[in-house]
Amino acid sequence: MRKFWNWITNDAGERTLRLEGPIDSDDMWGNSVTPAWFRSELESGEGDITVWINSPGGSVCAAAEIYTMLRDYKGKVTVKIDAVAASAASVVAMAGDVVLMSPVAMMMVHDPATVAMGNRAEMEKAIETLDAVKESIINAYSAKTGLSHNKISSLMSNETWLDAKEALKLGFCDEILFTSDEKSGEEDEKPDSPDEDDPDKDKPNEDGDDDEKEDVHLYSTRIMNRMILNHIGVTDETQTKPPLPFIGMDGTTADGSVPYTILSKQLEFLR
Repeated sequence: MRKFWNWITNDAGERTLRLEGPIDSDDMWGNSVTPAWFRSELESGEGDITVWINSPGGSVCAAAEIYTMLRDYKGKVTVKIDAVAASAASVVAMAGDVVLMSPVAMMMVHDPATVAMGNRAEMEKAIETLDAVKESIINAYSAKTGLSHNKISSLMSNETWLDAKEALKLGFCDEILFTSDEKSGEEDEKPDSPDEDDPDKDKPNEDGDDDEKEDVHLYSTRIMNRMILNHIGVTDETQTKPPLPFIGMDGTTADGSVPYTILSKQLEFLR
């Protein structure tokens, strides 16, 4: 049975949890893999744990369940992000007492999404639900970073990709892996109480975004999605499709042949 987590215990009894791949709602809430299973494995041991995350995200409900379990765990939880903690996976990362990122890792935060259908009342209800889900996610980000509600909301609305240095600066992580504390402190010192001295911390600017928006590293959504799909082994069909043939004014291709689509239309016309 497939799980998106795996527990590893070394000879010294130290436990490591690896969360890899999509946090799949079907697996999480299905008959084979349930929150109860994850909880039983989490509570089967004791002591401090290390959680490695490499996930493009998935079900926010499943992520919320894992986040709460890790926050409630009796031992110290150290989160390490080795490649990507995107979407719902970034929520799980916020459960760490200490969060560390590889210098080549990325974190992504964005607004929650869903699929809905029905009449106007049902659509409005879906929007209300998404707003409530966003607020719950903001709670997790705010508890970790200390950033204002408006700042976090703006980062999410703009689908923000953060490299390790920017995540450290904003408070989404505490350290950068493989970097000495002195060097990390000199280059990437986090501001004390990011919004403490800002009298307008809860007021958006004229454009509706916070003034620090331009400091955030933004990337093309399409390119980043393709990168993640390739990373987890999902082939992007757009990369393998052959180029369309050149078709002249007479309907023929460069080698003088007639494309099948044109022939089929001509045959259809002759019927």
